Amino acid sequence: MSSIGKIALFIDGSNFYATSKALGFDIDYRRLLGEFQSRGTLLRAFYYTTLIEDQEFSSIRPLIDWLDYNGYTVVTKLTKEFVDATTGRRKVKGSMDVELAVNAMELADRVDQIVLFSGDGDFRSLVEALQRRGVRVTVVSTLSTQPPMIADDLRRQADVFIDLLELKPKIGRDPVDRPGSREVRQPPQFLTRGAIKRDDRVE
Repeated sequence: MSSIGKIALFIDGSNFYATSKALGFDIDYRRLLGEFQSRGTLLRAFYYTTLIEDQEFSSIRPLIDWLDYNGYTVVTKLTKEFVDATTGRRKVKGSMDVELAVNAMELADRVDQIVLFSGDGDFRSLVEALQRRGVRVTVVSTLSTQPPMIADDLRRQADVFIDLLELKPKIGRDPVDRPGSREVRQPPQFLTRGAIKRDDRVE
């Protein structure tokens, strides 16, 4: 596969998790890095997720700790649980959309392509703004579920749409094959914090 220049990955954690679950497999995040390293020069891989305030243990904590030690820039935000007055159900208030969009626009001048792992239609205007700045945008989600996990207008706006099901052989793993908490490696040199130097700016 030919190189497509400098790439940054932006993973909408909750949306991407829901998509892989709907397709019946887990993501091997080490293999995911490797797959996109093979497609160009991978500058950054961001993972965005919310954490529920006052929750001593979150099921996602081992994953975000692992990601943080293995080459990802993890961005988290505390959210609050509340009871919906009309349904009586517990809900979580909070989203990482704004943080993801701000970071993507900040990096737009340094990358050739952004890969967005989300099917959220709210990102359509972000994709359009990035394209106006000369960035090619690939969106990863799926049409293989009923209903599809990707908003139609987001899929149409993207330069390239990749169905997550097509990536399963390359980045999927059996749900029981989880990375152990002891399995801590140093992140690849090019993905350490501060790896983006001023030389990477497109003047």
